[in-house]
Amino acid sequence: MNDTLNISRILVPVLLHDTSRHIIRQAAWLARRLNAEVILLHVVTPPGYPEDMFTGPRELAAQDLHQAIVGLAQTDLDERDWPEFEGIPVTRLLLKGDPAEEIVKTARQNDVGMIMMSTHGHGALYRFLLGSVAAKVLHEVECPVWTGIHLEDALALPFSVRNILCSLDLAAHCPHTLSVAAAMAAAVGAKLTLVHVTVGMEFYGPGGYQVDAVWKKEILGYAAKAIADLQKQAGTDAEVIIESGEVSQLLNRAAEQSKADVLVIGHIPGRSHLGDNGNGYGIIRASRIPVLSV
Repeated sequence: MNDTLNISRILVPVLLHDTSRHIIRQAAWLARRLNAEVILLHVVTPPGYPEDMFTGPRELAAQDLHQAIVGLAQTDLDERDWPEFEGIPVTRLLLKGDPAEEIVKTARQNDVGMIMMSTHGHGALYRFLLGSVAAKVLHEVECPVWTGIHLEDALALPFSVRNILCSLDLAAHCPHTLSVAAAMAAAVGAKLTLVHVTVGMEFYGPGGYQVDAVWKKEILGYAAKAIADLQKQAGTDAEVIIESGEVSQLLNRAAEQSKADVLVIGHIPGRSHLGDNGNGYGIIRASRIPVLSV
């Protein structure tokens, strides 16, 4: 089943402080079950100040200061103890440049099967910057990308993947999304549940908001048949949840209902992650559990 997933190498961009810790634990858990090796990558961004900013005989030149920062980061990366990776082959890389560009380049050069990255940080600006890196990576890569935002309490609980929720928007990439989700579930021994969120069925008319019962029946019937056909093609027999309304909110509800540990959604490189009816990145930002974009 690992051959189907093609995940023999996992790339984990790290921040060298505690905001990466939950991703470290999750990556170690997956690497053990997929027999994968791990690449830990830290990217030092170039200085944004002019080279003549520092003057005076006792001041460091800008280039020297940057080299000092790189040296400290390299020492931290080399000496950091991650007991979670005991027994797992780990390569540690430090690169200089734009974080998103270096992550994408490293993934392609090393035939990476999955990227696992944190998008959690302290403060709105920090969270935005991390999110922008994740968005750029999702836009460029074709391999699965595992992301997590609202994971403040993740370290307090043991991590495992026992239940997988796969969101299907019934677009052309759905067979691939379902196939990867099913392969992941089989590889880690997890239960698979499928969810589809249709367009909202309410309309405003005399007396307020109403639902056309005939229209609702037709839409739900179409979705149920389409998912049944997808399952027949994929050889799966998973439980199916069908909802209508706001996608991110209903996926969170389905995740709670199915006790999901990870949400799998479709990933369309080059289109700003427009999976799940154009809601892909919005789903990642709102999800209360890690999201695997495939």
